[in-house]
Amino acid sequence: MTSSASAAHPRFAEALAELGLAELGGRVRRFPDATRTAAEAADAIGCELSQICKSLIFAADGVPVLVLMDGASRVDVERVRDELGAVRVTRAKADVVRETTGYAIGGVPPFGHRTKTRVLADRSLLAHDVVWAAAGDPHTVFPMEPGELIAHAGATVVDVREHHA
Repeated sequence: MTSSASAAHPRFAEALAELGLAELGGRVRRFPDATRTAAEAADAIGCELSQICKSLIFAADGVPVLVLMDGASRVDVERVRDELGAVRVTRAKADVVRETTGYAIGGVPPFGHRTKTRVLADRSLLAHDVVWAAAGDPHTVFPMEPGELIAHAGATVVDVREHHA
């Protein structure tokens, strides 16, 4: 594992600078093995699965929407649909994710995207002092206080995770 500003994806490092968060680049950690899934990231970092912040792109009536979800939970698309007042919500295809965010699935950070999208953050993220999110590619992650991460993402805090009976 390495930690340096050069560990961040160049586009993400640029986005951090634009957001006034350049110092965050120094907290980005790069792992030799991919941290594409929440489980891989939690194993590499040595944290709880729920401390991983997944950045998932959905299409709500064809419009991309970013949902930030803790790594131990799944998004309930019906709750997202209700929250947005949309008719249909589906997972966005890989090309839409790349066009919208500028990043490939598995490395999408919670902010610093190519285009401005509506952002929903599940309340479960706030249960932690620190969460870890992708830093632009499947090998990099960074830590951030969840309230700060949600604020930088411009997210609305909602309850959109699946609840099991």
